[in-house]
Amino acid sequence: MGELTKVSIDFATSHLIFPRIVGGLLLVLGLAILISRRKEIAGAGAHWREIWRQMDKLRLPGVLALTLIYFSLMVPIGDLWPNTGMGFLICSIPFVFLSGLLFMHERGRREILIMTAISLTIPPLVWWLFSEVFFLTLP
Repeated sequence: MGELTKVSIDFATSHLIFPRIVGGLLLVLGLAILISRRKEIAGAGAHWREIWRQMDKLRLPGVLALTLIYFSLMVPIGDLWPNTGMGFLICSIPFVFLSGLLFMHERGRREILIMTAISLTIPPLVWWLFSEVFFLTLP
């Protein structure tokens, strides 16, 4: 009976339980959608060809490349100043600026200045909020 009142937690893997449950639920729900809507999905090829034809071909690969670079550099830069969040801050400023430029329709001087102001103020504000208000360290 004493064994029923003891709890043993493996801290090396305990943080993986909830993401696995959510991933399993998403997989089951995705399969349910595929099964229940299989006719609509099978007939959607023409729709997606039209979407692909009209899509801006620069922005999707551009934002994917920027995101990959952003996450790839955040930890190595953060390791230069451990537990300070500098990796987040130093990587977020150019990421916000470049992704803003990428999605900007008109790139006039005024719009670029506004994007510069946003990229220089919002990441430090988020960095301060996480470190001082929530007491969380960023990479």
